[in-house]
Amino acid sequence: MMETQGTGPVAPAAPDSRYAPPSPAIQEVAGLREAVLAEVRKAIVGLDEAQELMLIGLLVGGHVLLEGVPGTAKTLLCRSLAKSLRATFRRVQFTADLMPSDILGTNVFQMQSGTFVLNKGAIFTDFLLADEINRAPAKTQSALLEAMQEHVV
Repeated sequence: MMETQGTGPVAPAAPDSRYAPPSPAIQEVAGLREAVLAEVRKAIVGLDEAQELMLIGLLVGGHVLLEGVPGTAKTLLCRSLAKSLRATFRRVQFTADLMPSDILGTNVFQMQSGTFVLNKGAIFTDFLLADEINRAPAKTQSALLEAMQEHVV
């Protein structure tokens, strides 16, 4: 029994019987989460919240905005998460001369076959780290954001 101030003995709270124990599928996902984060933590010390949020963003099919001062392991975190999932990773340094085709790719006409072939841009990857996006021209930013919004890649 526990003693609280001025109220006498209080029994410890019993588990809430309104909730069923986690299903095997939920337990499997929790195990996978732990395995992925353990692998990432081999390369990254700290940034636990960022690691969790990046994994959540991945699981819900969304996008993650990593902000921070230079030298805080943002690239290493993204690369480590991709590697732990055996996924592809690319990093693009956004500059004033970056064109939308550098991100999205271009269709090139092949004279021999008489067809167009897509030369894929950087966005054709599982993890894309777009560094310093604010430095790129508006049309390049717009092309990236449109592709992200429409989930076309």
